[in-house]
Amino acid sequence: MLLFIQAAHAAETAGATSLLGQILLPVAFFAIFYFLVIRPQSKRTKEHRAMVSALTVGSEIIFAGGLMGRIKHLEGDYAVVSLNNNTDIKVQRASVISVLPAGTIESV
Repeated sequence: MLLFIQAAHAAETAGATSLLGQILLPVAFFAIFYFLVIRPQSKRTKEHRAMVSALTVGSEIIFAGGLMGRIKHLEGDYAVVSLNNNTDIKVQRASVISVLPAGTIESV
């Protein structure tokens, strides 16, 4: 009789451990997902917003199409970019992927 009581007590303890494991495993997966995916993406988004808001007339940029140009003037969410002496285009400011150091376009 005593043997059966100990076995029942051990079974309840094993159930409590598995419940803790069932709760801990999803929390661990979320923490890994947060630190490997969510946090780096939000950091990149914040840096991109700061770069786009810091654009000024005369900045040399590369935008999403891969073209390089110099900003002629800014119009709200758009920028007029001079690709060469004869060609100006209007692009969304958000499409700028990189700001180049001054003088880069002449050196290329």
